[in-house]
Amino acid sequence: MEKSSENLAAEAVGGNAEAFRSLLERHYDLMYRVAYRTLGQQADAEDLVQEICAALPKKLTSFRSDSKFESWLYRVVVNAGRDLMRKRGTQARAADGWGDVEVMRREAAVEKRENLSWLTRAMQRLSPELRETVALVLGEDMTHKQAGKALGLSEGSVSWRMSEVKKELRLMAQAEEMLK
Repeated sequence: MEKSSENLAAEAVGGNAEAFRSLLERHYDLMYRVAYRTLGQQADAEDLVQEICAALPKKLTSFRSDSKFESWLYRVVVNAGRDLMRKRGTQARAADGWGDVEVMRREAAVEKRENLSWLTRAMQRLSPELRETVALVLGEDMTHKQAGKALGLSEGSVSWRMSEVKKELRLMAQAEEMLK
């Protein structure tokens, strides 16, 4: 007479390897069918069933012999499938998040290039005196005093020139904005 699945489960929990093997042989197809129907892909179902088989010795300790083994096993497979889909959903959202970050990074790089391109064109429209002042103060990171010495000007004159640069750039930007 064939042992019930419930008896095989009890023996497997007790350490009987043959009972565990019999339980897997008897129910492997059931686990696969449920996994396949839950996940919809053969490879995913096979992987999930393998994971369940590896975890089953520990999980068997939670089986209550007052219920039908197959009912308990359905829940194990369905819950494992849900966990896998939830994990994939989280990973997909995380991947989407990385994708969003990459898109924003690229947009920021394009915007920076556009701004630098605009600034380069705008700087060319400044007088040579203002351009050389900007080249030293911003380009070479000099203080107004250092730039003044290099240009033979007072620190105040350099500060005035930088103020003029800001004013002219602001006017150029406003004029371009009005044309859009």
